[in-house]
Amino acid sequence: MTEQPRFVYVTYIASTPGKVWEALTDADLTAVYWGHRNVSDWRPGSRWEHVRADGSGVADVAGRVVESEPPARLVATWAEPGGEGREDRPSRVTFEIRPYQDIVRLTVTHDDLADEGERRAVAGGWPAVLSNLKSLLETGRPLPQEPWRMPAG
Repeated sequence: MTEQPRFVYVTYIASTPGKVWEALTDADLTAVYWGHRNVSDWRPGSRWEHVRADGSGVADVAGRVVESEPPARLVATWAEPGGEGREDRPSRVTFEIRPYQDIVRLTVTHDDLADEGERRAVAGGWPAVLSNLKSLLETGRPLPQEPWRMPAG
């Protein structure tokens, strides 16, 4: 049996674990750097939704909170509603927040991916989103353009 693909991304942020946690779980902050509001009460078992910040109310991703240990660890399932039967077999995202003096190491692991195509898709998205998060926390502003819109290559 082959292992399901996974994607791991590590970044270092001049911030505190509490501020990184807030940036990941506060709907108003996620709207600023992600273009989506991450909406949940962030308790294990609760539903979460990745709702477009354009006011349409469309949730492009939804799932369940698996683990929530503020401000160190957040695990949630990840499925695109109506997306090729993945709602019953969601992938999983783990955020690990580790302090070191005046910085934080944020490790994002997206696993249980369906195939290499799904891994390539998330590999194109996470670096853009996390770069925007890092810029917001370190400068008070997201990047001047949405980095996920930058053409590949």
